[in-house]
Amino acid sequence: DLTLGILVSQILRQIPDLERLRLSSLDPVEADSQLLQLFGEDHRLLPHLHLSLQSGDNLILKRMKRRHTREDAIAFCQSLRKIRPDMAFGADLIAGFPTETQEMFENTARLIEDCSLSFLHVFPFSARPQTPAANMPQLAGNVVRERAGKLRKIGDQAKARYFSAQIGKIRQVLIEQENKGHTEHFVPVKLHHPTSSGSLLNVRITGAEETTCQGEVVT
Repeated sequence: DLTLGILVSQILRQIPDLERLRLSSLDPVEADSQLLQLFGEDHRLLPHLHLSLQSGDNLILKRMKRRHTREDAIAFCQSLRKIRPDMAFGADLIAGFPTETQEMFENTARLIEDCSLSFLHVFPFSARPQTPAANMPQLAGNVVRERAGKLRKIGDQAKARYFSAQIGKIRQVLIEQENKGHTEHFVPVKLHHPTSSGSLLNVRITGAEETTCQGEVVT
């Protein structure tokens, strides 16, 4: 069978000039042992993953028909950090899924810290017609919005801490437009001076704001 680890291994082996490979929207159960091994062996595979977690409560995950549990998500992040200590994680989270109690919501909120998530995409639940979730008991709209807001606030605080921790460090930044790009850990960086798009530069992080860090090229 063609596993994700085999596929990534073939890409890295067959394209030796490829300087960066970033994976995104990964379900933890799709990460086989070979993929985890690659994170430790080939640093072109960037130390950042965006995970499709959706919830931190096992009953909600079961009702979503997800293939992983809360414990799976935490164990995956811990295992990968043992292999690649500087791993950064983001995640998709849904607030207000039908039948979600306050305790279930708090399980999701705690998952942000338990997995040390730094980049969140938070979605308030919105029922799609003719889906199983649409037929489940729905939460009041104001409750869904309030919970989504709380998750975003926790996520913003986690991101701010992560950005601040980058100050003083030298990171590789891929310039995507004039003076803006991303580090290998997916931190957005704005350089003090414009440079050529497509450049991969060593940059010292000099400051952090709400949505981006600032940096200067190290020569």
